[in-house]
Amino acid sequence: MSNSKKIAGRNAFRRPDWNPRVPDGFRLLVIGASGGLGRALVPMVTQNSDCIVGGHYNSHAVEWNDDKVLPLQKTLAAEADCVELVEEFAGQAGGIDGLVVLSGRLTATAHWDELNDEEWQLDVHDNLNIPFFLSRAALRKMKGQQTGGRIILNGTESALHGGSPHSFPYAVAKRGIEAMVQGLAREGAPWAVTANGVRLGYFRSGFHQRWLGRTEKDLEERAELVPVKRGGEPEEAAALIIYLLSDWAGFITGQMVAATGGDWL
Repeated sequence: MSNSKKIAGRNAFRRPDWNPRVPDGFRLLVIGASGGLGRALVPMVTQNSDCIVGGHYNSHAVEWNDDKVLPLQKTLAAEADCVELVEEFAGQAGGIDGLVVLSGRLTATAHWDELNDEEWQLDVHDNLNIPFFLSRAALRKMKGQQTGGRIILNGTESALHGGSPHSFPYAVAKRGIEAMVQGLAREGAPWAVTANGVRLGYFRSGFHQRWLGRTEKDLEERAELVPVKRGGEPEEAAALIIYLLSDWAGFITGQMVAATGGDWL
């Protein structure tokens, strides 16, 4: 057995026998709930907490089979769509205590020097503008409620290094998420609203297959580049997000919390 396989075996994901949880009665809106990370997050939070979750999806519906989950289908093309979605969820749930934005896209995978205006604008719009409009709408509701709240945005570790030539607008937008988290945290602090982000490395969430067309062999080769010799499991990201939503994280705000398996060290 090769040394890398031995390392991967020792570092294999072993699901703990406990899960973090949000407070009872928590009202959480998850954007992009139909993706790999969302499909891990929603059941983990509902199975371990007496809460209400709005599971947003664009076109790929998920059968949750859970009375705690409110399915919300909406294409987010502009600010008005974001405001309407937050209002719809808050209206059904009686308010909003948490927002998690997991949605994102790679419009094109050509070298950035070959991108046209529309391709650039689409990536920046979906990965930066839409999270801003959603966060602003949620923060306004949380301020009005005066009950505090949590906002969690999804970044990427590669944004710290300029991204690749084939994911440059995505990385630029995600670097903007880092500034957004800080600004939201500063604005929300007087109302007990925290804002944080997760800066994920290579996770086996389906993102690389959907947007980059990666094969299983490609994924295995990518895992070899990670010091712990594996990709992250969506449940690991979900547990981190739930911790940041929980009362244990009330003193954490304006931070990007990295989960990378040692990538980029």
